[in-house]
Amino acid sequence: MPRSPDLLLKLFAQRTVVDLPAIREALGGVTAMTAFRYLRQVSYRRSYDHNGGYYCLYEPSRCDRLGLWSVGDVHFSKDGSLKATVRRLVREAPAGATHRELADWLRVRVHNTLLSLVRGQEVSRERVETVYVYLHPESGVREEQLARRREEVDARRPDADGAGETGLDDAVVIQVLLTLIRHPGSDPAQIVRRLRGHAPPITPRQVHAVFTRYELGEKGGPSKR
Repeated sequence: MPRSPDLLLKLFAQRTVVDLPAIREALGGVTAMTAFRYLRQVSYRRSYDHNGGYYCLYEPSRCDRLGLWSVGDVHFSKDGSLKATVRRLVREAPAGATHRELADWLRVRVHNTLLSLVRGQEVSRERVETVYVYLHPESGVREEQLARRREEVDARRPDADGAGETGLDDAVVIQVLLTLIRHPGSDPAQIVRRLRGHAPPITPRQVHAVFTRYELGEKGGPSKR
């Protein structure tokens, strides 16, 4: 067969993940520069780990909800590079993302990548409680992410179940339940946002305490047991 991108498609059909030597061999022993010229003619992604040493055809159906997929211990992203992937994940995360969360999602170390993105002002970061949260660089989106993160932190406090919540009186309960009736299916964070500006203020812990007391689950319906 004459040298063409079809040789690469045949190779990828036989082997899901390949390295550069295999690509060069499939094209008839070409140089690395020539191999990349042919690679650019097919839809592929380079691994974001293993120093980018592996290649795979890009098929959107392979991606999980985060735009990632793995073949064995080799990891890929729809974005290609680790830096582009981390930047996207931070910017898309409703409550931003911590280093630990990103490392868990990507299954690789991302400390140096985050540092580079912060220095380049491609993402920002704020300390929430004891950890840094990485956020969108645009102030409007960043503030929304921060608000959501703080709500989540408040909800996880030890007294979030209302056991020690002295402010969980009947007026608070009624207001939360009325808001849920008006907006069925809302989760606690959405209820908190709808009650913003209420006087006296209703806290995320109080909202979660109402959800827990009445076994409403995370989406404002009876909890399944």
